Formats: sequence, C-alpha cells, structure tokens
Amino acid sequence: MEDILRGINVAPSILSADFGRLGEDVETVLNAGARVIHVDVMDGHFVPNITIGPLVVKALQSLVHGAGALLDVHLMIERPERYVTQFAEAGADMIVVHQEACVHLHRTLAQTHEAGALAGVALNPATPVETLSEARHFCDMVLVMSVNPGFGGQSFIETSTDKIARARALLPDDVIIEVDGGVSEHNAGALVAAGAGWLVAGSSVFGGPDIEARFAAVARAAVEGV
Repeated sequence: MEDILRGINVAPSILSADFGRLGEDVETVLNAGARVIHVDVMDGHFVPNITIGPLVVKALQSLVHGAGALLDVHLMIERPERYVTQFAEAGADMIVVHQEACVHLHRTLAQTHEAGALAGVALNPATPVETLSEARHFCDMVLVMSVNPGFGGQSFIETSTDKIARARALLPDDVIIEVDGGVSEHNAGALVAAGAGWLVAGSSVFGGPDIEARFAAVARAAVEGV
C-alpha cells in the first residue's frame, strides 16, 4: 500500500463509468494500470445529485483489492460521520469527508481511523486551504476540489493549481494531495508539478471509446510533467 500512497496515481472516477457494465469498466482501468479507484458518494442534500452507497463499494472491493488497488471513497454528504464505519466495513481504504459538512472534523477523522480506513478532508473551491491549519496533522490526504462538487464533466477551475501549491506548502510532507474535477492529459502534469499526488479523472477516462488508451494518456501526462 505504501508505494501507492506515495506514488503518482490517476484515480478513475466511477461516476463517469457505464453503470450497466460497472465491473467491466473498473476491470478495464485496473488492467490498464490504475491502482486507485475513486468512488463519488452524493446524497442530494450536500450536493444536488444522488449516486451510490456502501453496497456498491462492497460489490467492487474484491475486484479492486484483488488487483492490488485501493478504493478511495469521497463522501459528498451531510453528516458523514453517520456512514464512515459502514463504508470502511464495505472495503473503503481511504474515506474523504468534506470540511464544510463536518461540525467536528477532528472527531470524524479519528472515527475514520478507528474504523480501519485512512482519513481524508475535501475542500470546496471557495474554501481556503488555510482552514486546515489545525486538522492537517490528523489527516492522511487533502482533496482539492477543482470544480464545484455534484456533477461530472465540469470545466477545471484554473485557480486550483495555485491552491494545490499553497496546500503543499501548508501540509506535512506525508499528507497526500488529491485533486478532483476537470483533470485531463492537458493539465495533469501541471497539477503534479504543483504538488498533487493523486489525480481523479472521470470523463477524461470513461467519457469515450478505448478506456485503456484514455487512462494511459492521463497517466503518461502526469508522470512526464514532473
């Protein structure tokens, strides 16, 4: 696991996959080299969309873990502390909660660790990275949203690159920075150069034919841009 955590990873987001053949699409990107699978969980309250729950994570965990990969679960939901344990038991390796949704963020991060998963904090585009000055020592990852959460296929917010750089300067060296929203082969290198280690890619991977080639293009751009 340590090599995955510290490496540069393109994390395909199943939000953009074909849910009629979800297992096949996930297997395709795993075979193409993906070592992190990103799962977007939305409740229709914190964001204006409804997606999936622990049952889908549980259904994917044997496939993903069998390939030596990790499940990265992003909770875009109100009161995420109610569901952290369920997702950990379903097989989530990393559970990311939104700072904006947590009244007691430190407690929720501790709860995630107690449930056996790594703990991440997501920041909406308008939330400054400096708000993590206290929580930065208690999380394993910070997810910088480079679009407003809720829907796939949105355009990258250009100021996010500078935000990633500021996050890298603020956070301890062992805290991973993930970026989510509008990631493609055209900006992957710049995001890694700014300090991101995990790049969530949805429509740029699953949004057309030849998923393997699309994944490879983003992964290659991420590495070559360093």
